[in-house]
Amino acid sequence: MKFETRRIVLPLACVQILVWATSFYMFPAMLPTWEAGFGWSKTALSGAFTLAILITACGAPIAGKLIDRGSGRNVLVGGLSMVGFMLLLMSKVTELWQFYLLWAGLGIGMTGALYESCFALVTRLQGKNARSTITSITLIAGFAGALAFPGAHYLNHMLGWRTTVLVYAGIIFLVAIPLMYLVPKRKLDTKLKNNRASVTSSDYTPRQALGSLVFWLVAIGFALIGLNHGMIITHMLPLLVERGIELAVAVLVAAMIGPMQVVGRLLMLAAQKHVSTSGIAAYSIVLMFFASIALFNVLHWWQCVFVFAVLQGTGYGVTSITRPVATAEFLGTAHFGTISGFIAMPYMLMNAISPSVAAGLWSLGGYDLVIAGAAVSCIGAFTCLLLAARGVNTS
Repeated sequence: MKFETRRIVLPLACVQILVWATSFYMFPAMLPTWEAGFGWSKTALSGAFTLAILITACGAPIAGKLIDRGSGRNVLVGGLSMVGFMLLLMSKVTELWQFYLLWAGLGIGMTGALYESCFALVTRLQGKNARSTITSITLIAGFAGALAFPGAHYLNHMLGWRTTVLVYAGIIFLVAIPLMYLVPKRKLDTKLKNNRASVTSSDYTPRQALGSLVFWLVAIGFALIGLNHGMIITHMLPLLVERGIELAVAVLVAAMIGPMQVVGRLLMLAAQKHVSTSGIAAYSIVLMFFASIALFNVLHWWQCVFVFAVLQGTGYGVTSITRPVATAEFLGTAHFGTISGFIAMPYMLMNAISPSVAAGLWSLGGYDLVIAGAAVSCIGAFTCLLLAARGVNTS
């Protein structure tokens, strides 16, 4: 890795580890604690997370447009600041409406702080050469889940969850935000000017993209992947406990997802010279489908939880790479921030409704029905991406 690239990769990767662990992954990691402490139902709690992701989805094109105009670092710093401030207030919450209000604020913060904005910035800087940088960032940031679940478990046990979220706020303000200022602003500005001139006829405008069948196939395909993972990850701990797995083992399984995502990305690095981006995405969906099958068999063979963790983590791990890379390859990089924001909307919307969908399915048929829904979403995602790849190859 070139020195100049390392100056972008290392701070952004560390920021992504910290913000994912203290915002997005905080919800599934804290869900059992909040349910027991507040006495609120899974459905009521999941609604707050749904609201946050809905707001994140709606804000994605706006953040992307700002990044296209050269305000990438400001967008990320602003998002991080909002996340930190909401975490400070979270330690004082006592009512459900306060909980919802603070998760709405976290949704605004996550719009500017998570992968979507980070990768829009990287792609804006490096164009079609961004894949290696995105891969490097996700290889490091893939450990966010591994830190979030055991970290929340042990900090809650030692300090209580209210002090834990204060610790999270301190991490954002004292570590993550300063790291953003290690990104060399002057070099970024120079690269931005150079990239503005590198528009080709194959690059879609946002209007052209929205009128393209390929756009919608890609958007729906990845949205269904988001639905699958969202239903599983946000209910993972209660799902496993209901199926007879001890909480400590369930926390270990949840912590395995992050490292397995890194394994998936390493496998992608090894395969990307021989397999197309859409092909890698298709293989990853197959792994996620069989992860759901493994979950069905946990009641009969508890060791299947580890098979599930390997397949789900490995399969989903490459999505954070294949989605931006497929967007750039199929639709161009000239307006990547805006177009990727629109691609992200249905993906995040599915993430947003996934906790509530899972809670609703659970109320109708238990977690067996949730797992079945996750498996069906894989079949739909595979079909959409296969059709998208064929559409590009025949156009």
